Amino acid sequence: MIARLLLIITLTLVPVTTALAVEPDEILSDPVLEERAREVSRELRCVVCQNQDIDSSNAGIAREMRILVRERLMAGDTNADILEFMVARYGNYVLLRPPFNAQTYALWFAPLVLALFAGGIGYTVMRQARHKTIRPADLTTDEEAALQAVLETSSDIEKNK
Repeated sequence: MIARLLLIITLTLVPVTTALAVEPDEILSDPVLEERAREVSRELRCVVCQNQDIDSSNAGIAREMRILVRERLMAGDTNADILEFMVARYGNYVLLRPPFNAQTYALWFAPLVLALFAGGIGYTVMRQARHKTIRPADLTTDEEAALQAVLETSSDIEKNK
């Protein structure tokens, strides 16, 4: 019962929290254009927030970007035109799903390369640790004399028993 109640509350609040950043004065009167604006906004990254779309970001630049998207829609641009305009202005970084091309290969392959590199280092360290034998250091002459004295003392104690 409590789980269902929490699920209902969560599902009710999720759409509200994602739409909180869009202010009432930004919303277009035409519902079709507004839906397109939301669609485009969800594909654009806020340039000051990390991994947050401009539709859910409260940053000032995100608001300016949302307004710009709506202005371009009102001017008759297609969604693709708006995305191209934003990429020309802010670079591929502005896209939440960057294209797969020569400029973004590092972005796509860097995690795999870093994981392989870290795995190689881990494998090398583990392999060296497995084959490395730990040999105690040799005793100095003073340490050998002290050890001999202890052994003689203990053997004398054994004899006196």
